Amino acid sequence: MDAEGWAVLPWPGAAGAVAAGVGPARVPLTAAPAGNGSVSGVRAAAGEGPEAERAGGEVRLLRRRWVVVLLFSSYSLCNAFQWIQYGSVNNLFSRFYGQPAFAIDWLSMCYMLAYIPLLFPVAWLLDCRGLRFIAVAGSGLNCLGAWLKLGSLKPHLFAVTVLGQVVCAVAQVFILGMPSHIASVWFGAQEVSTACSIAVFGNQLGIAVGFLVPPVLVPDVEDLEQLAYHISIMFFITAAVATALFILVIIVFQDKPPHPPSRAQALIQSKPPEDYSYLHSILRLLHNTNFLLLMISYGLNAGCFYALSTLLNRMVLSHYPGEVVNAGRIGLTIILSGMVGALISGIWLDKTKTYKYTTLVVYIMSLVGLVVYTFTLSLGHLWVVFVTAGALGFFMTGYLPLGFEYAAELTYPESEGTSSGLLNVSAQVFGIIFTISQGQIMDRFGTWAGNIFLCSFLLLGTIITAFIKADLRRQQANLGSEQTVSKAPLIPAQSLPFSLGQTLIYPFPSNCDYLLLFLQSSVKPHRGSAFLAFVVMILAMSGMEAHICSADGTVYH
Repeated sequence: MDAEGWAVLPWPGAAGAVAAGVGPARVPLTAAPAGNGSVSGVRAAAGEGPEAERAGGEVRLLRRRWVVVLLFSSYSLCNAFQWIQYGSVNNLFSRFYGQPAFAIDWLSMCYMLAYIPLLFPVAWLLDCRGLRFIAVAGSGLNCLGAWLKLGSLKPHLFAVTVLGQVVCAVAQVFILGMPSHIASVWFGAQEVSTACSIAVFGNQLGIAVGFLVPPVLVPDVEDLEQLAYHISIMFFITAAVATALFILVIIVFQDKPPHPPSRAQALIQSKPPEDYSYLHSILRLLHNTNFLLLMISYGLNAGCFYALSTLLNRMVLSHYPGEVVNAGRIGLTIILSGMVGALISGIWLDKTKTYKYTTLVVYIMSLVGLVVYTFTLSLGHLWVVFVTAGALGFFMTGYLPLGFEYAAELTYPESEGTSSGLLNVSAQVFGIIFTISQGQIMDRFGTWAGNIFLCSFLLLGTIITAFIKADLRRQQANLGSEQTVSKAPLIPAQSLPFSLGQTLIYPFPSNCDYLLLFLQSSVKPHRGSAFLAFVVMILAMSGMEAHICSADGTVYH
């Protein structure tokens, strides 16, 4: 053998111990008999070790998964509606209860405040008690909070409405971080991003309804008794819907399907429960640099969205006095366009798996949208505000499910409830800071200055997003279990331009699409060079990354 040849193998990325990137692995490669064409010894590298065997049970998708995600979206909608129902008619509740606008703002901000200390207990309950317990608790607390508000229909009972809102805020902790968990546990690898978008869809639709319905059900009337009557109608409808959804959750919801929907879930379920430590999981997440960068950038974007949603009524009325209904419709436009953006993003991710580039582009367009909205708000033309607000919402609101799915990819096999929960903690912290700060800036310097304040932080978030590396661990796990070498079409030995040697030492890169292995061969050097150049050219044109490894273990990129 006086020349080097190569084989091109699908590289699934990280199934088995060696695929974690801990160092070189010795893989015996035995030449196949003529006409048989197999490569033995590579199976361990491709994910057919003991873990793959344990996870090799039946993978099946159930139609029930759509009922689960739609029911979750429905009670998430109800909870999100209760978050924004005060802020969308801030001026009316301020007059009814005799409280300053800042006090009414806190009815929205208490959602953000409650989430921060309760995240870890709820995430622990999710891991210990399961998804059904979390769903029943979340929908039940949401129902209880809605009924408590019916006891606050007198101007002196502001404390009661605060209590009801706080209970709903606690319910939100059981809801907000669940979309990525439900998507991963119930949906297959090719639809998980779409499912997550649908789950987030409900929360966004609830905010949209919260912008639209309160200005219609609670008109601007001077008589406080008439105002109380209209408020009671809104509270009664909300409580009835919340009760119906709570009953449905008790009847329908399950912890997980009887069969795992994907190989990644099968691998997780194959691990003994005693191998999992909640504290260690959090520590691993906090030591994941890419996840920490995502947590900050997600918090900046979502925090800006929370501030805009909470202060939109005040923002619009400062430039267009008396346009309470249109202020709600502008909020509705932001959310509806964002729902479309979220759904398109989810479908796009399922098709392309381009998490980093999609997230970065959406983040940049969110910044552009907010800048345009800032400079058109004061032009005096409401239709312009509707258009620019819609463009802003398409990207800013559409970013939210992208963050959940990107986090699930970066942190696999950690619990999606924990990773998305940490994202939401960041969002709530920045949401409180931005809402208070922007409100004070608007009072002193006007809405333009307040929006520029938010633009500066979106710019910072864009820069941070650019530094996140696309370490897609969940995709690697799915490929490692589903696209093993033994299951891939094998090339007959006689059709290869080389003969296989006995042993090859090479490292396992975790971020490449194909691994090109130099093997001992009798092929001519010039013929081999042409073949290698052709393969590398095809991979490059496909946007894939290739690692070329020689027989002595040297890696070329």
